[in-house]
Amino acid sequence: MKSITINGSKRESVGKVATKALRNAGRVPCVLYGGDQPLHFSANELDFSKLVYTPNAHTVVIKLEDGTKINAVLQDIQFHPVSDKILHVDFYQLFDDREISMDIPVQITGSAPGVLNSGGVLRLNKRKLRIRALPNNLPDYIIADISKLKLGHKLYTAELKSDDYTFLHPDNTVVCQVRTSRASMNIVEEDEEEATAEAAESGETSEAQASEEAQNPADGE
Repeated sequence: MKSITINGSKRESVGKVATKALRNAGRVPCVLYGGDQPLHFSANELDFSKLVYTPNAHTVVIKLEDGTKINAVLQDIQFHPVSDKILHVDFYQLFDDREISMDIPVQITGSAPGVLNSGGVLRLNKRKLRIRALPNNLPDYIIADISKLKLGHKLYTAELKSDDYTFLHPDNTVVCQVRTSRASMNIVEEDEEEATAEAAESGETSEAQASEEAQNPADGE
């Protein structure tokens, strides 16, 4: 998984006055959990743009002023209710031998026969899936192959299992499905009408033949 570097400065004071001063200076108060003690630091608000305003999942390298580098993941983020400015960010430290839970985006691959041939509509029920894995096994995205999805079929998390991570969802969780659309309903109705017309035409032909045979008996009868 790709990492984004956040340059941080340790905070000597964590009171309201110091926090307000940081925000006025365009910096975000942050806390790193998971180690022996919580680590309080601040970072430039602009450094979070590639981490927060993206559908992709990333790990984080927190680089402190003394040269210390700490691997982490974003755990929680608070926004101002009006301005949407970032107010506070929590991180969780990563360790190579400890599993971590994380939301990973779903990437669709392939073409569904139910869409191409039957006029159905693909619905993505889960844009992200929560997994548990060791840091080195965290994927950039989870691939959902829809090349076998026919009209009315669904793709479940049970079909996406991997040895590298564990889904934190039931096996019957629907990831995506091909639903019936108006176009596909029209196709079905047209097929039914054609079948009815063919059956009626066949019936009329049979009746006409029977009537003709009755009016013109075969020779020798």
